[in-house]
Amino acid sequence: MLARVLSGALVGIDAYPVEVEVDIAQGLPQFATVGLPEGAVKESKDRVKSAIKNSSYDFPNRRITINLAPADIRKDGAAFDLPMAIGLLTATGVIPVERAERYLYMGELSLDGRIKPVRGVLPVAVAARHWDVDGLILPTENAREGSLVDHLPVFPVASLGELVDFLTDNISLDPHQVDVDALFSETVADDLDFAEVRGQAHVKRALEVAAAGSHNLLMVGPPGSGKTMLARRLPTILPRLVFEEALETTKIHSIMGLLPPGQALLAHRVFRSPHHTISDAGLIGGGTHPRPGEVSLAHNGLLFLDELPEFKKNVLEMLRQPLEDGQVCISRAAQSLTYPANFMLVAAMNPCPCGFLGDPQHDCSCTLPMLQRYRTRLSGPLLDRIDLHVEVPRVPHRDLADPIDAESSTAIRARVETARQRQGERLASLGLHANNQMQARHIRKFCQLNAEGETLLEMVTDKLGLSARTFSRILKVARTIADLAEAEQILQPHLAEAIQYRGLEQKVC
Repeated sequence: MLARVLSGALVGIDAYPVEVEVDIAQGLPQFATVGLPEGAVKESKDRVKSAIKNSSYDFPNRRITINLAPADIRKDGAAFDLPMAIGLLTATGVIPVERAERYLYMGELSLDGRIKPVRGVLPVAVAARHWDVDGLILPTENAREGSLVDHLPVFPVASLGELVDFLTDNISLDPHQVDVDALFSETVADDLDFAEVRGQAHVKRALEVAAAGSHNLLMVGPPGSGKTMLARRLPTILPRLVFEEALETTKIHSIMGLLPPGQALLAHRVFRSPHHTISDAGLIGGGTHPRPGEVSLAHNGLLFLDELPEFKKNVLEMLRQPLEDGQVCISRAAQSLTYPANFMLVAAMNPCPCGFLGDPQHDCSCTLPMLQRYRTRLSGPLLDRIDLHVEVPRVPHRDLADPIDAESSTAIRARVETARQRQGERLASLGLHANNQMQARHIRKFCQLNAEGETLLEMVTDKLGLSARTFSRILKVARTIADLAEAEQILQPHLAEAIQYRGLEQKVC
């Protein structure tokens, strides 16, 4: 007998339907899985066989063939265990065909029939809204994640026996309901705050400008000056995620199996801080079976690269494309995948190998060749793509001993969100939401200067020999500073502040 049930699989962060066809024929006992199955899918036959037997159902000792269509796309993961089992029980007459065909199934089976959670449920649930199904059958642990999508009921099941009883109308299951507003409120409050940072007023101002326009930032300073402390508090002043952004971020983490236990939605800006020994595939994405890298995991959030020159140079150079395009394209012989990578880059580095160049309290022990080798680890094109370069000096004792808290993250975030709102109103018709996303044609339209500003920018461009990319980024940062000041036009003070954020570029290069 032939049975068909529906499941789903992933290509990149998007899902496509997989039809699980089960055929039971006369012949010697055999269990064959076709349709380009990978290792975990090939091993499903042993889990499915044991789960069916241990759930008190008869396993057919015949020639069994299971096809995963479309057959020309590789399938991996254990999520096909459950649809295979349901297909077998439907083919043997245990489950009515008309009931089994109306749902989409995902789940890994234990040998005793329990249904375990799987990765990538959310992308499948988002895509399944457009498929001809009456609902999703998911493991209990994945029910909240799948229920984030409207207009599609999700039925959580804990075991194969429970699911068979539901499909044979012996029991009823209520669709799982989730309150998205409650999920946002359940997000754990961040215990980090800018009020804890003593001194560094000019650095905090630069971080505020970066957050307001989604600009990339590089901090240069001696060890212990607070670079990492400042970077870890930057997400607390970024604008709050909207539901669409949270859903897109959660999809990527769902694919990688990185959602925290019991958390169905990432309702806060993510902060990723990979170690400097990371490989190119780990940072950008890829591998034999391509997976998202850190730049995609930081989508709609912040990617912090501490000790920037310690990263391999070839790895850093791969950041150029995602910084420009907001996405990563990974091409292999068999397929080409695109992952979103719209993130803020925040980097930190010492001014020299020993870390004390320019520090009045410590002598630098680096020789000129050492300093040159250290600085050449960062290429000019990469530094060009970082909008703000900020020097972070050592904090003096009087600031460290100051008992009065600095300005809180809440107060800074309010100004940032006001500036973002101005940008959103100005750029909404273009499909953009932050100044950093503007292209050349947008800069010409929204970043016009008065006569004094034109004179100042011309003088600086000629004196410093700025590239066209740096020229554009200065204008975008100046536009953000004007938005923070609630000014309609970029004035000379706004432009001057944007220019001084590039002064360190000459020292680093």
